[in-house]
Amino acid sequence: MKKLIVSLLAFGAASISFSAAAQFAKPEDAVKYRKAAFTVTGTHFGRLGAMAQGKVPFDAKVAAENAEIVADMAKLPWQAFGEGTETADTKAKPEIWKQSAKFKELGDKLQSESVKLAAAAKSGKEDAFKAAFTATAGTCKSCHDDFRSK
Repeated sequence: MKKLIVSLLAFGAASISFSAAAQFAKPEDAVKYRKAAFTVTGTHFGRLGAMAQGKVPFDAKVAAENAEIVADMAKLPWQAFGEGTETADTKAKPEIWKQSAKFKELGDKLQSESVKLAAAAKSGKEDAFKAAFTATAGTCKSCHDDFRSK
């Protein structure tokens, strides 16, 4: 039942992503949307990080569930960096809008790495999971280094 609920939530989130840009009546709505997407992603990625770093025992089922959510959520925030959102009170650096191709490339890379992370977690192999987590975390770090204020 839990897997069904997670799948439905993920499907709903993915469905929203296709028309999200059209749903932003105001730039503030887009900012709230992307902040929420990053918050959910960060929460589930943090759970994976705790396992990858040995702070909590590796649990293949929990890792797979969280990694699947991360992969689904990684699709969502990018269209919410549209026009009018660059002056919002966020940690987003102006470079996002000045270097949009690089920003898009890193967003795409996060999406592909998170899919690999989900596959590795589903394999149940802790070493594969840790390697995929490290690669995904590196992608996050690259984007944060270039495009997010401290």
